[in-house]
Amino acid sequence: METKTATAIAPAPATAPATAPATATDSDQLLIVAVQDIPEPWPAVGATPRLRYAGAATYAGSTQALALAADLAREYGLAEQGAWTIAALRWRCMLYRLAAGSNRSAVLATLQRDPRVQLAQPLNDFETLAHAQAATGRAPASQRPEPALYDDPYLELQRGFATIQAGSAQRWTRGDGVRVAVIDTAVDADHPDLAGRVEKQRDFGGTAHPATAGGEQHGTQIAGVIAAVANNGLGIAGVAPQARLLAYRACWPAPSGLASHCNSFTLAQALGAAIADRSDVINLSLGGPADALLQRLVEHALQGGAIVVGALPPGGRRDGFPVGVKGVLVVASSDGADAMQAPLAAPGTDILTLAPHGAYGYATGSSLAAAHVSGAVALLRALRPDLRGALAQEWLAGTAGAPIDLCRALHKMGTASACGPAATLAQPAMSTPTKSGGR
Repeated sequence: METKTATAIAPAPATAPATAPATATDSDQLLIVAVQDIPEPWPAVGATPRLRYAGAATYAGSTQALALAADLAREYGLAEQGAWTIAALRWRCMLYRLAAGSNRSAVLATLQRDPRVQLAQPLNDFETLAHAQAATGRAPASQRPEPALYDDPYLELQRGFATIQAGSAQRWTRGDGVRVAVIDTAVDADHPDLAGRVEKQRDFGGTAHPATAGGEQHGTQIAGVIAAVANNGLGIAGVAPQARLLAYRACWPAPSGLASHCNSFTLAQALGAAIADRSDVINLSLGGPADALLQRLVEHALQGGAIVVGALPPGGRRDGFPVGVKGVLVVASSDGADAMQAPLAAPGTDILTLAPHGAYGYATGSSLAAAHVSGAVALLRALRPDLRGALAQEWLAGTAGAPIDLCRALHKMGTASACGPAATLAQPAMSTPTKSGGR
C-alpha cells in the first residue's frame, strides 16, 4: 500500500503541569478536589490551567477559591500539584498529592463530608480501545460505494464506510459545519487526508506526557474515520468529510504500545474545552472506571445540546466512564462478541484509516465503531442542527447487534426516500465536493 509523507505536527503548548502523574503508581497518591469558584471576571475559555503552567492563560481562580484551596491543603496535609478552572461548572479543581503515610480512602471520605468541597475523588486512569490489526479483505461487492462518485483510491478497502451506507448518505449531507471534538491522543493535522479538517488543537498532556515525536496512532485513526477528506485523489474518505475537527490531546501512548492512557486530570480539561468551544459531537473512544468529575462534565455537555459518543469496553460492562453516563450513545463493534451489549453497533474490525505522517493502516476495536457513529451523527446533525442524542440513537438503531445504517436513518428522519447503493437520485442536495489535495 502506498504511503505518503506529511510535515510533522508541532505539539500545542502544554497546558498540564510538569508534575502531572506519569504512572499508575504515582496516581495512587493523587486526589482531585473541586471547590466553588466565582471569578472576577470570568474568562472566555472553558478549562484554564494555572498561570505557572507552560503556555497557560492568566486566570488562576478567584481569591476566595485560592484561599480555600490553601486551607484544604494545610488542614489535610496535601500538596497542590496543579489546578485548573472549569467555567461550565464554576469550579476550581486541584490536583493534590497525599502526605507520606496517608490513607487515601480515609482522606477522601473526610473531604467528601467537608461542606466546603464540591467534589473529591481519586485520580482515575483510562485507556483507548483499539489496536492494530491485519486486513481481512475488501468490503463485499454489494456494499461498495459507487466508484464514480469518489476518486479516493483506497475507498473499496473501507469496510466500515460501505457497511453503514456512508457513501449513499453523503448525497444529502457531508456534515458541513458540524464541530466534532476528538478527545484522544494527538491528531496528525498535517496528514494530507485531513487537510483543512482540523480547526483547533490543544494538548493537555503537558510536559509529563509530551507528544510522541513519531506521531500518535489512536487519535489520528479516529479522526480519519470521522472526517478524512473525500474526493481529493488520496487514500480514504471519512464518514462526515466536511465536519470540522477539534482535536484535544488528553491521552498518550503507553510504553507497551498496546493502548494509550489518559486520566481524570487531562480528560476533565479536554471536556471543559470541548464544552467551551461548543462542540456538536464529542467522541470518547476510551474507557475506565466511573468518575464523578467527568460524569458532571458530560452531563453538562449533554444539557447544552452536545451529542456524546462512547466506545463499549471489552467485556461489555456499562458501569464505567463514559458509557455509564446516562445520555451517552454507547457503541459496540458489530463484528465483536459484545455487539448485543450496546444500543448501537458499527464496524470495528479491520478498519482502514489514517496513520501519522501521511500513512494509512488498519485498526480494530470499539474505538473505531464509536468513530463511525460520531461521523454518522455529524451527518444527521448537519441536516437537523437541533438534533439531540436520544433522537439520533432512535434514527440510527436497528436490529440488536447489527451495524448502523445511514440510509435507514435518513428514511426515518424524512430526508431521503431513495437512499441506497442502487438508488436513482434525480436531485441530490449536495454537490460533488471540491478537491482539496493532490495525488
